[in-house]
Amino acid sequence: MPKVGMEPLRRKALVDAALRVIGDHGSLAVTMSDIARQAGVSPALAHHYFGSKEQLLIETIRSLLRQLRHDTVAALKEARTPRERLSAVIRVSFHADQFAPDTIAAWLAFYAEAQRSEETRRFLVIYARRLRSNLLADLKALLPADAAERIAEGAAAMIDGLYIRQSLKSAPIGIEASIALTEDYLSALLAATSPSAQGKRNDHIERSKDK
Repeated sequence: MPKVGMEPLRRKALVDAALRVIGDHGSLAVTMSDIARQAGVSPALAHHYFGSKEQLLIETIRSLLRQLRHDTVAALKEARTPRERLSAVIRVSFHADQFAPDTIAAWLAFYAEAQRSEETRRFLVIYARRLRSNLLADLKALLPADAAERIAEGAAAMIDGLYIRQSLKSAPIGIEASIALTEDYLSALLAATSPSAQGKRNDHIERSKDK
């Protein structure tokens, strides 16, 4: 294989190795040597491709976000209605790749790092905004804007909360159970907040006043 073609492969191998090493350690307190050893390359080569451990870690979180965005776009293309698109966003959030133990540990490590690193925090804000935006876009097609915003925030918080609970080895929540819980939450609020439901409540109030 031509030498020019090796760089993307080696960079990806180092990013994948970083994800595994962070998952094993449960934190970002890893060294470039740890990552290079996992990738089967020398620390010098790792430094050659990324310059520093910090840059490699930033590329690792970029990689996670790219994969999540790719999966979300693909899932949304398959959905036909706003409700199906909401389900697609939920299912992607709990995709097997995202729910892998190493990936969960890496996300939690990055959240902890965000307390100290502005760059890491910025990437996590991008993730949160994308999730909220994806939910809100289709909720607004089904509900008034204020209700859509409130439910989008609640659904996003539920997704993140269930994801964090999965990291608790003593009480793991499986993929299908997490999807079902989030779907139940969303369906209940959609039913209670839809314009037709609001109309029925208003009619009930008016009839009560007439009695």
